[in-house]
Amino acid sequence: QVQLVESGGGSVQAGGSLRLSCVASGFTGASMGWFRQAPGKEREGLATVCTNGVILYADSVQGRFTISQDGSKSTLYLQMGSLKPEDTAMYYCAARRRTILCSSTWGPLHASAMSYWGKGTLVTISS
Repeated sequence: QVQLVESGGGSVQAGGSLRLSCVASGFTGASMGWFRQAPGKEREGLATVCTNGVILYADSVQGRFTISQDGSKSTLYLQMGSLKPEDTAMYYCAARRRTILCSSTWGPLHASAMSYWGKGTLVTISS
């Protein structure tokens, strides 16, 4: 059974940092990514680690957020820095069942490309 469990969300002041974690089980070798959804907005792709090792970032987080995995690829991380109030959202971890060979010229994978989702962790940034 596939499971994705996020943790690490919380409330911090603008300019601060947080590290999100996502423990994955029930699959191997999938492309994985982080997404967020603010109230009234569409789910936004932030960063993807693709099966072929390519890492993709949205322009909105490039240089501020870093996606990574542990050696076993069972835990996905999102290190977030220079946080802004507009980063406030529910953050989700997701995985794609089918293999995709990403190009470094792409933006992060779209939510519609992902197969499995965690329940999310809330990040609140105060000014």
